[in-house]
Amino acid sequence: MLRRRFLAGSAAAGLTAGLAGLGAGPLMAASAHARAVAALTPARGRLLHGTYPGGFTGDEDDITLAQVQAYERAVGKHVAWVYFSHNWFNGRFFPTDTAHWIIAHGSTPYVRLMMRSDSEEMKREPRYTLKRIAEGRFDADLTRWGRSAAALGVPIIAEYGTEMNGEWFRWNGRWNGRARGAERFRAAYRHIVEVTRAAGADNIVWVFHINHEDAPHTRWNRFEHYYPGDDVIDWLGVSAYSMLGPEEDEPTDFVATFDRAYGRLRRMAPQKPVIVAEFGTDIHNRLEPAAPWADRALAAITGGRWPGVIGFSWWNETWPNDERTPTDLRVWKDAELARVFRQRLRNAPLVTHR
Repeated sequence: MLRRRFLAGSAAAGLTAGLAGLGAGPLMAASAHARAVAALTPARGRLLHGTYPGGFTGDEDDITLAQVQAYERAVGKHVAWVYFSHNWFNGRFFPTDTAHWIIAHGSTPYVRLMMRSDSEEMKREPRYTLKRIAEGRFDADLTRWGRSAAALGVPIIAEYGTEMNGEWFRWNGRWNGRARGAERFRAAYRHIVEVTRAAGADNIVWVFHINHEDAPHTRWNRFEHYYPGDDVIDWLGVSAYSMLGPEEDEPTDFVATFDRAYGRLRRMAPQKPVIVAEFGTDIHNRLEPAAPWADRALAAITGGRWPGVIGFSWWNETWPNDERTPTDLRVWKDAELARVFRQRLRNAPLVTHR
């Protein structure tokens, strides 16, 4: 997600690790990974409901159980996954403590692996470049990261290169040689998965997470060019927002834009499940009231408009802008929005992993 500043310019994993120590071959590792994917993927027609519950600093890695529970009270449902970032500028060790309390809550950790030096947008990455990742410069860190993920003993969800077709993030081709950048992204993502799997982390379900539209709209930046391959990716994810601030004046129709992204994803990887990894709109924007927008989105998601969609998560955060009114996507701060969620989710075909 581009956070705009306005007016300013399993048990299966443990088994796999043990067998690897005894010299188990690739087939056994692949089988363990397949079991992890199967454990998290719902039956056809069922949906996983998750959330990014909101943090305090804007770095998306300081979430709390209280925030998750506040969201659940607002919408009337338990969440199947809890989404958060792991920023390497705050440490390279796997976020084990956060993962543990999420698991204890009866939810699945969904980790955004953010290999970046700081959280600023629209700039080149000086350290964790795609080229260096693919060359193995951070293999020791990734191996340790994978071992810690495997040690959780349950399936988890993770992604690298969030919204890679959006130029606000440093892994976009704009900052890495354009078309050459897409090639480098594929190599980096593949390397991350290969290294963590070699470390025993066959319990990770990996997501290829795009922005709903390519930005910039150029041929070299089409998200299909970044796809690292069916053998390393398990699910496909999409971000689809409307208003990200009270002063924005270009609304985005969720259904129409998701139709376009979904069609392209089906052609690219027809067998891969799809999730709405992020969606939301500001509750203060008068041109696009949040409740009707969310109602239309949830009706389409829970009504089966896109048969390949297996889950969704609302981005439940607030952050300051350069004007007095902040951006706010928190469900409990808008009574009508909370009512829409409770109504749409009450009889939705949801599953949890409690």
